Amino acid sequence: MDNNWIADNLENAFSTWNTKLSEMWSLLTESPQTFKGGTIWQTIVTINGGMQAIGYGLLVLFFAIGIFRSSASFREFQRPEHILRHFIYFVMAKLGITYGMELLTDIFSVCSGIVATAASSVGGVTGASVALPSEIVDAIADVGFLASIPLWLVTLLGSLIVTVLAFIMILTVYGRFFKLYSASGSAAV
Repeated sequence: MDNNWIADNLENAFSTWNTKLSEMWSLLTESPQTFKGGTIWQTIVTINGGMQAIGYGLLVLFFAIGIFRSSASFREFQRPEHILRHFIYFVMAKLGITYGMELLTDIFSVCSGIVATAASSVGGVTGASVALPSEIVDAIADVGFLASIPLWLVTLLGSLIVTVLAFIMILTVYGRFFKLYSASGSAAV
C-alpha cells in the first residue's frame, strides 16, 4: 500500500506554515506607507490631520486653564521658573502634536530594520522554513496499511494544529499592526 498521502498531508501543512511565515516576515519588514498599497496609511494621515486640529484646540484650552489656575495665587506666578515651566509644557505638547506621526514613522522604520537584520542573520525566510526530511518519507512508505491508520490520524491532527497555528500567527501580526496604525493615527492628541 502506498502511504504517500500521509507525507502529502504533512507537506501541505508545512507548505501552509512556510507561506504564512514568509507573509509574516514581509509584513514585519514592510513600511506602513506601503502596507496594502498605502490606502490604510492615507486614511490614518487624514485622521491624524483632524486629530491634530483637536489636539491644538485642547492644547490652547489646557494651557489657558493652567495659567488661570496658577494666577489664582499671584505670588507663585511672579516667580520666573513657574512661567518657564508652563512654557516648557506648552512647547513639549506642541511638539508632540506636530511631530507625533513622524516620530512613530521613524520608530516603525527602526523596528523594521531590526527585524530585517534579525531575519538575515538566521538565513532569511528560507532559513526558517520547514520541510519534511526524506528519512521520514521513507519510513512512512515502509509502514503497512493497519499501522498507517493511527499514523494518518496523528498526521491529520498535526496538520490541523500546524495550519491553525500558522493562521493564528499571521492574524496576531495583522492585529498588532492595526493596533499600531490606529495608535499612530491618534498620536496627535
